[in-house]
Amino acid sequence: MTEALPLSPAADPPSASPPPTNGSVILRAEAITKVFPGTVALKEVNFNTYRGKVNVLVGENGAGKSTLMKILAGVEEPTGGQLLMDGQVVRFRNPIEAASHGIGIIYQELDLFPNLSITENIFMARELKKGIVLDRREQDQRTRQLLARLEHPMDPNTVVGDLRLGQQQIVAIARALAQNVSVLIMDEPTSALSQTEVAVLFKIIRELKESGVSIIYISHKLDELLQVGDYLTVLRDGKLQDEAPVSQVNISWIIEKMVGRNPAGFFARRAHEIGGELLRVENIALPRPGGGFYVDHVSFTLHTGEILGIYGLMGAGRSELFECLSGLHPEAGGEIFLNGKKVTAPQVEKRIQQGIVLIPEDRQQAGIVQTMSVSDNMILASLRRYTRRGVLSFNQAGRHVVQMIKDLSVKVSSPQQPITALSGGNQQKVVVGKGLLTEPKVFIMDEPTRGIDVGAKSDMFEIMNMLARQGYGVLFASSELKEVLAMADRILVMSKGKITGEMLSKEATEEALVAASAVGHGPIQE
Repeated sequence: MTEALPLSPAADPPSASPPPTNGSVILRAEAITKVFPGTVALKEVNFNTYRGKVNVLVGENGAGKSTLMKILAGVEEPTGGQLLMDGQVVRFRNPIEAASHGIGIIYQELDLFPNLSITENIFMARELKKGIVLDRREQDQRTRQLLARLEHPMDPNTVVGDLRLGQQQIVAIARALAQNVSVLIMDEPTSALSQTEVAVLFKIIRELKESGVSIIYISHKLDELLQVGDYLTVLRDGKLQDEAPVSQVNISWIIEKMVGRNPAGFFARRAHEIGGELLRVENIALPRPGGGFYVDHVSFTLHTGEILGIYGLMGAGRSELFECLSGLHPEAGGEIFLNGKKVTAPQVEKRIQQGIVLIPEDRQQAGIVQTMSVSDNMILASLRRYTRRGVLSFNQAGRHVVQMIKDLSVKVSSPQQPITALSGGNQQKVVVGKGLLTEPKVFIMDEPTRGIDVGAKSDMFEIMNMLARQGYGVLFASSELKEVLAMADRILVMSKGKITGEMLSKEATEEALVAASAVGHGPIQE
């Protein structure tokens, strides 16, 4: 028996919704076509941005969403078609021209400067001055106000590269809020945020709407779209598929328009046999500079063929725990046993050789090398396996890469294709393939569905089911309650570096997980 994610109820959706006629259109993309060498990314696409509304844009990876947003933001110029703002034809040759018309954007892949402070990132190219002198005090004050508004009172002088991914996402949002925009494009703004942080962002979005700002919102989290959206546009294969008021659609309708098939069974836990103990973790502790712990003496077991989910808010210690298990923190205390034998080597390479591999949360920064091909990325972690007397066996590696591409259904024209030419979901499959080529026993996946579309999420869950059936131990973390409940055999909840809950998924509820994740955080804010 399989268990699928529940679909949100809604009124009966229209079979083919015409574009809404009510509301004022502030920005319109009209018959937009964009051709790249060998690829038609967009073909005669129309897109309406209604004034003071949240205009949702959905589609699978590769549907053309980000390309359309780059055209609206002046990053790309269209091959054909035109843009109209308040009914007047406009042309943006660069982001500065788009910004001069009040258009701002938060990119899916964060474009922050990791070596600069939060304040410097927020006011980059828009510095505040007293005469010709930089007004650092005023910039810091405004930064504190923005972060307080987002309920993240971080030190403005903190270097962005020292922040966790979710905190960097907050900085990107704060930078956008610091601009005086009339149209704000949000491309996957919640991909690294916890449920509580998403609620804060939605409150900010409501405030922006009330002040007349128009939001263009892209997300793969479909339940979010029904909460925050007013109008919804669906792209598929670079073409406009449909447009409708959010009040007239539901998740089933959205998925069917996106992928062209019925969504029933997309997210399902398949039957697999759980065996004996594979991994035992005892009192893993990672000290925090200045006192306290990122990971506070955590113990648990993982069995062969088991999918063990970890849920928690940002800062709960999930990623730090995974980093300890994979050897990234040799200063961590505690003991790890794999198949009953103590794991002693603290280096990442040694842990990989012993059978523990990590799929990191930040795919772009820690999962792939963007200047390399699909094939080269896939064999990076297993070069030792294909090297004899210092010579790399390209034939053997190539055969294994081709087979892995086939097994994981990676959509790629050639193994030599640049990794950056792939959609986010296919890039994630390459990262998974890289891990599998190391021949692991324990497969650790940190937010494996972050920033990928519903079809790619379904593929990722099928891969997890496949790994469990083949006897791997699968340990994964997710901020998505429904994903954890749908995929895990057993669930651990973390808060403040500790395990605060453990339950079988068939007995777990969203309420129980949220309550356990809030231990030590004070009362839950609605």
